[in-house]
Amino acid sequence: MSTHNKHDAVVIGSGPNGLAAAITLARAGRSVIVFEAKDTIGGGSRSKELTLPGFVHDICSAIHPLGIASPFMRSLPLAKYGLEWVHPPAQVAHPFDDGSTAVLYQSIGETIATLGSDASAYQHHMAPLIAHWDTIVDAFLGPLRPAAMMRHPFALAGFGLAAIRSARSLAEAWFKGKHAPALFAGLSAHSMLPLEQAPSAAFGLMLGLSGHVGGWPFPRGGSQYIVHALASYLRSLGGEIVTSVEVTSLEMLPAAQTYLFDVTPRQLLRIAGNHLPARYQHQLQRYRYGPGAFKLDYALDGPIPWKAQECTQAGTVHLGNTFSEIAESEWAVTHGQYPDNPYVLVAQQSLFDPTRAPEGKQTAWAYCHIPNGSDYDMTERMEAQIERFAPGFRDRILARHAMSPRDLEQYNANYIGGDINGGAQDFLQLFTRPTVRISPYTTPNERIYLCSSSTPPGGGVHGMCGYYAALAAIAHTDKRK
Repeated sequence: MSTHNKHDAVVIGSGPNGLAAAITLARAGRSVIVFEAKDTIGGGSRSKELTLPGFVHDICSAIHPLGIASPFMRSLPLAKYGLEWVHPPAQVAHPFDDGSTAVLYQSIGETIATLGSDASAYQHHMAPLIAHWDTIVDAFLGPLRPAAMMRHPFALAGFGLAAIRSARSLAEAWFKGKHAPALFAGLSAHSMLPLEQAPSAAFGLMLGLSGHVGGWPFPRGGSQYIVHALASYLRSLGGEIVTSVEVTSLEMLPAAQTYLFDVTPRQLLRIAGNHLPARYQHQLQRYRYGPGAFKLDYALDGPIPWKAQECTQAGTVHLGNTFSEIAESEWAVTHGQYPDNPYVLVAQQSLFDPTRAPEGKQTAWAYCHIPNGSDYDMTERMEAQIERFAPGFRDRILARHAMSPRDLEQYNANYIGGDINGGAQDFLQLFTRPTVRISPYTTPNERIYLCSSSTPPGGGVHGMCGYYAALAAIAHTDKRK
């Protein structure tokens, strides 16, 4: 290690959460340095020419409803540092075999026009929650804070009682038709939980509400621009970033009051386990990881030829037809199986961002869920699913790039077995990740903190895990003074 200067804080990992932690510390007047193992910063928010020259692909995270919704991200002057959000006309399109389409627009009125017999039910249930969105985000996009919830008990009750349910039970209680349940299934399946398992409904609600309030945008030029802006802002505050340094032990780091790890429990044990008591190590060893992702990136000789024209207006398209089909797909994955008709998430950024592909060409980004750690090739099944709703898709493929769960973990060590959420997000690990502690970001060692998506509120490019971890570190170091 070439640097020996003492810092107030050292952050290990330059993903959005690591940078959020560093920024929060720097804004509080702490001197901070970030170490990144790769030669580029970003963790799950990086972009690269994966297929052909001139085609820019988001390697992992691509669409960012929680990025624009995040109170932390909204508090930063990121536009000044090059972050420009692109807003497609529609947030999510969900096509059906019969040619109809459910569409999540920012306007609830436009949305319900696509939901058939469930239009009034959707408006009845969602409109009150949209009105309380800021309160909901403040209370739930972070650790459990009873005081925050008690400030607005009636406003939060409606969301909380719905969110603790499974996606299936909520959809069956609220809707009677076909379109709204399927749209809700596609949103809820981002949880990577079976749709019969609580609290999968919470994910569908949060993502649906965020689509109506702030949209599902993405950064012009690629997701890398999010971390570029965060890093530039951090440097403007005096923070330092060192790349190409893989931290393998606490001893190799410069002296500091606190160390914040943007890693999962498995890496924390490997790097700093000898500085943690045996009981806490055992708790971390029991931490559970969720299903993996199998991802495909495409260079295309034109737009995806969707049968439903509404799909050409959406940045994101969910493929799975009915609620039941998506539920079957997610159930199979959690039981170690490979669905014949997988739930596929497709992003088509280049339709709305010409910087992503050469003139006249397009990119596509797609993934499905498969069992953790698998190296099974889902290419054929995913492409069959896309072809089902976009006949002629295969004819437009110029090149493809595939990443299995094992490839994803090799690319980003936080993606254990291809789990892009930093751990299973069920009831046992939603607000108590990685262990049951009053402050989940702390460890028994008062100098070591966890700031990754393995802490509340979990996966997503929102920076809230890093923000709250940094607040905990600041509060504890202030007490020690």
